Amino acid sequence: MYNIIVTNLETVPGMNILSHHGLVQGNTVQAKHVGRDIMAGLKNIVGGELKGYTELLQTAREQATQRMIEEARTLGANAVINVRYSTSSITQGASELYAYGTAVKVG
Repeated sequence: MYNIIVTNLETVPGMNILSHHGLVQGNTVQAKHVGRDIMAGLKNIVGGELKGYTELLQTAREQATQRMIEEARTLGANAVINVRYSTSSITQGASELYAYGTAVKVG
């Protein structure tokens, strides 16, 4: 198994794009947890970071990124450039995190 370069730049510095493999994407839908909602409600009163939600978003970002990388790997790419993230509400209490970029082979 080889590593995939992931960058939000349009190129990989010091490398040339040898082939273009197209758009790759990964996503995950995460639902809120009742326990987190209760704690978030309390935090809204006193202020501070909502650590449960921070952890939820971090996990979602990692899953979406990994799925995008796997798609790039199956296309024969060794890099994903111009990576972006997006979120959207699916239903009340559930959100999608979407990662996308351009799969390329660099050398």
